Amino acid sequence: MNKSLLNSLRKGGFIFYTKHGEATVGSDLPYINFQDCLTQRNLSEMGRKQAIYYGEMLRYLQIPIEYPVSASPFCRAIETAQLAFGSGNVQVNPFWFEIYRLSDNLPIKDRQTTINNLTSVLEKIPEEGKNKVIIAHSFPEGVGLGQLSDMETVIIKPRGKGNGYEVVSQLSLADLSPLDT
Repeated sequence: MNKSLLNSLRKGGFIFYTKHGEATVGSDLPYINFQDCLTQRNLSEMGRKQAIYYGEMLRYLQIPIEYPVSASPFCRAIETAQLAFGSGNVQVNPFWFEIYRLSDNLPIKDRQTTINNLTSVLEKIPEEGKNKVIIAHSFPEGVGLGQLSDMETVIIKPRGKGNGYEVVSQLSLADLSPLDT
C-alpha cells in the first residue's frame, strides 16, 4: 500500500468491502440455516489466521474503524469479522446475503434491485474520521465490485446519497503488509 493511500485512509471517510477469510472446501447446503453453521462452509484454519492478521494490520497501520463492522449472516463472515475486530464489534446485516445470492440464477429485476441497494449502501459516508468495514462475499464476474479472493478488500470512497461512489483501490491481504509502507 502506498503512503498516499495510507495517509488518506488514516483520515477516514472510506468503506472497506472485504471478502471473508478462506472457507473449507465444498459448498453450502441448499437450505442454509444461519443459526446452524453445519449447513454452511466455514472458515478454515488458514481463514481464521487471515482474519486475525487483517485486524492486526489495520490496527498496526492506525486505520480508524467505525464500529460496529457489518457482516453477512453466514458463519464464515461473522467469524472473520469477530476474529479481526472483536465479537462485541460486529453487527450482522442480512442484506449481505443478497450479494451471495447474485451468484444464483436470479431474475434480472431481482439482480438489479440488489445492485441498486448496494449502491445506496456504498454511497453512505462513514462517521467523521472513521472507515466503515463490511465483511461479506465476492460478486460474480462483471457484477457489483467483481470477483474477490479471500480477504481481498475493495477500498471505496462514498460520494454521498444519490451521488454514487468511487472504487479507489483493491488490496490483497499481503498488500496490507507493513513492509509496503
